[in-house]
Amino acid sequence: MRTPTLSELPPVDQGWIEIDISQQQLRCWLGRERQYSCSVSTGVAGVGQQEGSGQTPLGWHYVRAMIGAGLPEDAVFRGRRWTGEVFTPELAAAFPNRDWILTRIVWLCGLETGLNRGGNVDTQRRYIYLHGTPPDEPMGIPASHGCIRLRNWDLLYLFNHVQPGTPVWLHNG
Repeated sequence: MRTPTLSELPPVDQGWIEIDISQQQLRCWLGRERQYSCSVSTGVAGVGQQEGSGQTPLGWHYVRAMIGAGLPEDAVFRGRRWTGEVFTPELAAAFPNRDWILTRIVWLCGLETGLNRGGNVDTQRRYIYLHGTPPDEPMGIPASHGCIRLRNWDLLYLFNHVQPGTPVWLHNG
């Protein structure tokens, strides 16, 4: 799939993702028809574009890369690479301060120069992902370091229904 242009968004006949930060909801669309929705958890520091802020960025993005196909559920990632570990409560107890990135990574790239693309507001260089999280982490409330956390089953659904180039709109209601 090619990278969309802003004038084509939202697509009228293709799939796209909406993330409503005010409602902590992700919705998958096919044109104007909603196909799927689930609760998410975005940045506890709120919304914002600035590198190092821990905030979730706004605006139009696209799926830049999808990482983890074929790995086990609860695969643990660090630096976008599988550590060889699979998350367990025992592993969590051994590393209580880790920001767990589990199962799959859907890496976002901004489409709006100056808002979420380029300079110190670049979503891709900020490493903003949709990713899995441990089952005891809350959904429906902001709790992440800026990424969008999902339950494993929601992330796996998404991973199987989108592809690189899919538009993603993050907004705050």
